[in-house]
Amino acid sequence: MSQLSARDRLIVALDFPSRHEAMAIRQTLTGQVGMFKVGKQLFTREGPSIVQQLIDYGEKIFLDLKFHDIPTTVAGAVSAAVSLRVNLVNVHALGGQAMMEAAAQAAAGSGTRVLAVTVLTSLGASQLCAVGLVEPPERLALRLGRLALEAGLDGIVAAPSEVAPLREQLGPAFVILTPGIRLPGAALHDQARVATPAQAVRNGADYIVVGRPITEASDPAAAARGIVAMLE
Repeated sequence: MSQLSARDRLIVALDFPSRHEAMAIRQTLTGQVGMFKVGKQLFTREGPSIVQQLIDYGEKIFLDLKFHDIPTTVAGAVSAAVSLRVNLVNVHALGGQAMMEAAAQAAAGSGTRVLAVTVLTSLGASQLCAVGLVEPPERLALRLGRLALEAGLDGIVAAPSEVAPLREQLGPAFVILTPGIRLPGAALHDQARVATPAQAVRNGADYIVVGRPITEASDPAAAARGIVAMLE
């Protein structure tokens, strides 16, 4: 993935409650960023048509719905994402190898790449322990990353702090996408394991997802250009 330009690496999260707000930011940022992320809030409110509209405008889309169900159901959901022509879609690695294999098979031969979410960036060691996952986040992410690779997925979603060991263990071709991106000195909000844009890419991330530091900036386009400059 080293051939990606700095702009291509930047994915902006359209975490908005309405089509109007999402499209306004899209218009402001089109041509400035590599891809837009459509997550649960916007997709649940607006449905597949918001994805289709963005693609019709020529945008690349990361459909961030984190599928986690029995293999047959997840395969059907991934097939639906493929039919929308999204570039990236994700599943939860905790769904297990059979589920991830079904997801990989559902997208085989298409232009849609399937990534597995390892450990949510909002979770720290104490929260993981509370649900019975006693490994430190870094070790759990590596375990799940290896499982995703064995299942035939295209890559993973992982916290910035885990990117360097994941890249070393999983090789150069496996896609690593990282959320939890914050600018120096910025508030963490609901994230626990974060890094700056430059740190994440330097550690081996192919893509970074940025939301509020861009979408809530007084000049979103300037904020996006500033982050792209950090990645060059």
